[in-house]
Amino acid sequence: MKLLTFDCRSREDRIGAIAADGTIVDLNAGYALYLRNVQQEGAFYPLADARVPANMRGLFENDDRGLDAARTALDYVVKEGAETGPSGETLRFQKRDVRIKAPILPKKFFHTAGNFREHHEDAQKSGFSHPILPWIVFFQNVDAIIGPDEAIVYPEHLTQELDYELELALVLKKSGKHFDAARAADYIGGYVIFNDITARDIQRVEMKSGVFSFCKGIDTFCPLGPHIVTADEIPNPNNLSMQLRVNGKTRQQSHSSKMSVTVPEIIAHYSPMGYSAGDVLSTGTVSGVAAFSDDPKSLYLKPGDVVECEIEKIGVLRNPVVSYKELHGGKAAAKA
Repeated sequence: MKLLTFDCRSREDRIGAIAADGTIVDLNAGYALYLRNVQQEGAFYPLADARVPANMRGLFENDDRGLDAARTALDYVVKEGAETGPSGETLRFQKRDVRIKAPILPKKFFHTAGNFREHHEDAQKSGFSHPILPWIVFFQNVDAIIGPDEAIVYPEHLTQELDYELELALVLKKSGKHFDAARAADYIGGYVIFNDITARDIQRVEMKSGVFSFCKGIDTFCPLGPHIVTADEIPNPNNLSMQLRVNGKTRQQSHSSKMSVTVPEIIAHYSPMGYSAGDVLSTGTVSGVAAFSDDPKSLYLKPGDVVECEIEKIGVLRNPVVSYKELHGGKAAAKA
């Protein structure tokens, strides 16, 4: 399934799945209809809210039971051609009629850096101050998450070197801690695209202390989406082509098989910190970031750019870049 969070304007945020015809099926209402019509359940709404809540993190907190119920809802609505739920609410939406948001707002976002050796090699050639090798982990600012087609806001008063980093990320479907790579697959609920936006000039200052966080956690610096593809559709996450484009021109192109350590190894390695269902883990970026190129200034992002991140079997995450000053009427905070 391709799972997403959407706003249909007349109702609060909902979760849906993309049907074969491209329409979006409301999973919570669809499951309520299934419970009423097939299971003959009287309390179909409370049961639907418990099993397929209209919140993505809540769905993943139900582990396979929730994902199986969501799949049942999708299959039932499509098979029956249903258009309305038990109370006449709309069940199927055209993408043009809704606003697709970031698919999930996790409790924790585990951030991996240095997993692709090619990224480390690029950094060394450019004279970057520190080696970029596993295991580098830190937490992303979840309040910086934005969804597809939402704007990356360029804060000119903070940075002049705005960079991109295409990454594969995964969503966990159960809580756990202290397990090995052989058990890691049991925790994977699905996969999603992440663009790790980075202010390189801020990063260089932070790296003098050997750490970095602010440079990647500024508001809107965490595009995530466009949807979550469930793990059953991607049996091998280390066999996916990856590409990032700016204004249609390829900047990053690689393959997830080039990771230094595998996805299961990453999950297992961080497990002593403890996971909650719905947490997100990134797996590191690939070669081709602007900062490590021969001419970084010409490639750094600028207002008016459009960034497209594409990963095989998942889709395309698209985000425009807008000026903070223009967005706020020419007013900007004092430079830090």
